[in-house]
Amino acid sequence: MADAAGIWHVRYAVTENTLTRGRLTDDDLREALEDTGRGWVIERGGVIEAFAIGNRVDGNIWALFVSPQVQGSGHGSRLHDVMVRWLHDQGAPRLWLTTGANTRAAGFYERRGWQRQAVDDRGEARYAWPVAGPAASG
Repeated sequence: MADAAGIWHVRYAVTENTLTRGRLTDDDLREALEDTGRGWVIERGGVIEAFAIGNRVDGNIWALFVSPQVQGSGHGSRLHDVMVRWLHDQGAPRLWLTTGANTRAAGFYERRGWQRQAVDDRGEARYAWPVAGPAASG
């Protein structure tokens, strides 16, 4: 939780898969980090540039976001691979996530082997990780 301010800064800075301020709280973040999962950050000069949070209980990729200023730097790939490996090591059930269907994030996950399962009426796509082992970066 010591990184909460930096995590929120990155989360609200993204231009796709945006989040309305206040929809999630510090309590939601604390639960995701401490009770049901784990989080990772990448920082430079004391500033958080990217973060990821995975839920070991249900296998959900709760968050993976990179500040727009450093997208394309490889931060997302590094966080993805560490998080997926950790979730598998924790014995998480089949991994899943949701993201906007027509976003850069959707392409990011598809290039790494995630398989689209469905798209809801709000345009949110649900993906599943089809393999039983750690992630292979793509």
